[in-house]
Amino acid sequence: MKRALAILGVLALATTACSGSGGGNVPGTSGGQGQVTVRWSTWGSAEDLKLYEKFTDDFHKRHPGIRLKLESVADYEDYHPKLLAQLTSKTAPDVFFVGDDNIGKFVSAGVVTPLNDQLSGPESKSKPEDFFEGIYGGAKLDGKIYGVPNDTNPEVLWFDKQALKDAGITEDPAALHEAKQWTMAKYLEMNAKLKAAGKAGSIFWNWYGSTYSMINGFGGKVWDGGKFVATTDAKSRQALQMLAKGYQDKTFLSADTLPDSNGPSTQFLKHKVGFYAGGRWVIDSLKKGGELDNYDIVPFPSQTGEPMPGAVAASYLSINKDTKLPKEAFTFLTEFVGKDGQLLRLKGGGAVPSVKGAEQVVLEDKYPAHAQTFLDVRDTGFANYAEEVSVPGLTADINEHLMKVWTGKVGFDEGMTELQKLVESKLG
Repeated sequence: MKRALAILGVLALATTACSGSGGGNVPGTSGGQGQVTVRWSTWGSAEDLKLYEKFTDDFHKRHPGIRLKLESVADYEDYHPKLLAQLTSKTAPDVFFVGDDNIGKFVSAGVVTPLNDQLSGPESKSKPEDFFEGIYGGAKLDGKIYGVPNDTNPEVLWFDKQALKDAGITEDPAALHEAKQWTMAKYLEMNAKLKAAGKAGSIFWNWYGSTYSMINGFGGKVWDGGKFVATTDAKSRQALQMLAKGYQDKTFLSADTLPDSNGPSTQFLKHKVGFYAGGRWVIDSLKKGGELDNYDIVPFPSQTGEPMPGAVAASYLSINKDTKLPKEAFTFLTEFVGKDGQLLRLKGGGAVPSVKGAEQVVLEDKYPAHAQTFLDVRDTGFANYAEEVSVPGLTADINEHLMKVWTGKVGFDEGMTELQKLVESKLG
């Protein structure tokens, strides 16, 4: 444990965001009159945090002896460094969110509580089997659960019917998918037609979700037997080379590099691009400026047209191993991630419930027309690979290196060689 905390300390000291409010508090404090205060933390904007108010009010009514204290950080990039610093100084909250690209380091450091017994126990509102296996990602190691998915956002391809029509494309991607004819070849053919019509084919964010979904769509592999094979597997390499070529000839655009004045949402709303890879959160931007019926969703295509596992962005709720209020902390966690908790806090937001039985959050507005696709991808999809998230910073390093390849700063063959060396050096 001392070694684990030392590792966390090094990670925390590597940033400047090591301090923050509540630095002198300890996990689990008394609120007087028999009350205890459970501290919990997450990231998000003021608008995001409002979604928790109904849950908090309801929780306080049902548990008058427990007060919840939310400690938020606005930016995701700042959140985990601060939490690491708090864990090192033993001032971290009792319960906290952890992103899917960070959960592995918390698990390997031994600072989060194994939850299997409590989740399976009589007080649980969220049994282990209430969540689809693939979305546990790095929160589950050797059968032990260290974090519960609190919500998800499956990565799908939004498509603009008007942009497709302008490019002379008459086939509907969602209809092709239903007929099991939504293949990678068909998708790339549509992208080529969009490019020929003076538009971009697709916009991707430079993250594992889009990149690994494209690799899977070519029938390739990213990890195999604990080894990183994306640069050596023939089909994976073909997918990466196709992405590099597409980025460089502007068939594909990287959302990360677009100017704020002409970002991905703007281009999608102005019919300048046919496909936009994203989650349910895209709905919000469409409501602000788009013709809603003009947009729909489809999963990433496969080689054969048969459905394949897609990437699912997830975050997890974990309990601080040093909490002085383990019972109360679990009461909060299990109700927060349980069916009733998700129905209460996700209504009106842009996420997809992680728990079985709360599907109405996605389906009740009947938008987009194929909203069921979000649930299908969630049910069969995957969070980032456990082998990858167990290594601190590896996903970010892979993304950063691939950006050099996408932009042509590094040649493809050289880039693949360097990427393999980078991953192997991180794995030790």
